[in-house]
Amino acid sequence: MSSPPPLASGPQGPDRLRPLLDTVLDALRRGGRARGGPLPAGGPEAVTAMVRDAVGDVLPDRGDPDALRTLVRVLAEGAADPAHPWCAAHLHCPPLAVAAAADLAVSVLNPSLDSWDQAPAASALETLLTRALAREAGHSDSLVTTGGTEANQLALLLAREADGAAVRLVHAAGAHHSLPRAAWLLGLPDPIGIPAPAGTLDPAALDDTLTRVPGPHLVAATAGTTDAGLIDPLPEIAARCAAHGARLHIDAAYGGPLLFSDLHRPKLTGLDAAHTIALDLHKLGWQPVPAGLLTVRDPQDLTALHHHADYLNADDDTDAGLPDLLGRSLRTTRRADVLKLAVTLKTLGRTGLGALVDQVCAQAEEFARLVHADPRLDLHARPVISTVLFRPVHATDAGVAELRRLLLATGRAVLGRARADGRLWLKATLLNPATRPDDLAGLLTLVHQAHAEGPG
Repeated sequence: MSSPPPLASGPQGPDRLRPLLDTVLDALRRGGRARGGPLPAGGPEAVTAMVRDAVGDVLPDRGDPDALRTLVRVLAEGAADPAHPWCAAHLHCPPLAVAAAADLAVSVLNPSLDSWDQAPAASALETLLTRALAREAGHSDSLVTTGGTEANQLALLLAREADGAAVRLVHAAGAHHSLPRAAWLLGLPDPIGIPAPAGTLDPAALDDTLTRVPGPHLVAATAGTTDAGLIDPLPEIAARCAAHGARLHIDAAYGGPLLFSDLHRPKLTGLDAAHTIALDLHKLGWQPVPAGLLTVRDPQDLTALHHHADYLNADDDTDAGLPDLLGRSLRTTRRADVLKLAVTLKTLGRTGLGALVDQVCAQAEEFARLVHADPRLDLHARPVISTVLFRPVHATDAGVAELRRLLLATGRAVLGRARADGRLWLKATLLNPATRPDDLAGLLTLVHQAHAEGPG
């Protein structure tokens, strides 16, 4: 009888992993070299064919001992590389090496944060980290989530449990799509979208809505819109909410890490007035996905999440001092994503993280300066965080869309798209602190080349 495959955990785990890590690192290196740029060339059909050719039968009768090398290499060759300076479409950050290394330890130990006896140290570490990050935002506690979408959904759930099923979501037109979707999932009344011609929530329009529409209300403001990185006027919105007795949630999934920067932290003035805040450190926090949080001002709000399952949090176990983790999430099995966050915070400190934030914000300012100085390009506005919208002066909307797809199909650059002021714009989201000024100039050169090649 053959021996079972080696396990990653246990006393022999590290020794079993070491040669496999060499295999993975070599495959990552070779795959990245084969790709050569920020994205594989050829588009979806070419990438699908490459994967099929490399993998073959993904469930063969007999196993392939070289499968790890094969699949990691093809994944790397067919990846969008967020560390490439010309991969700048989305809130898709290059993860810090120290965070990725910490994530490996979590995969090996495989703690599950649904009961203390599955994750003793991880549960203690999570308590330390969630309270520290909540304090940074001016709140008392926080929950680890898979990202902004789950955090926003939890915020609406807590509002429903606090104010009743008739609570009405009020948000700006540029709010994240997960907010109205969460209202639908939770069976709340149809949300009220307030037009935002300047891209941000207008306090006067909010005041009018809160006056006209019967409550209770949950107002969702944004600190870092997905399309343009804009920040709503938080102090004025908080004042309107207080005057009308409305609950306030701030989606700071993008902009929240500005808290670490002495230079940019003032942009988040008023953040601590929210009842709940969504934070997301796999955006402007350089973490492997997932790395989200929901902070709460009043820890009593979290009692709504309490859930009993006798095999996980029996009353006598809880009375005997075993922590009850089941009310810390809507999920049961839950990965210890806290470790990579804690390792990053401890390694870099507030100063180190703030420096990274300052660097990407400065890059956005420099990129906007280059765009503004180029008569062939239109700049939408100066960046607020690290997102820049721009487009060729004489391009049509269809031409802008085609230009972007041409860059993707040829694997030269990855830019996003956003609609603002009735026009379609190219979107550069700068999240790589190592990007240099000549990388930014080179990206614009690629845009001009693609525009010359395209139809519009």
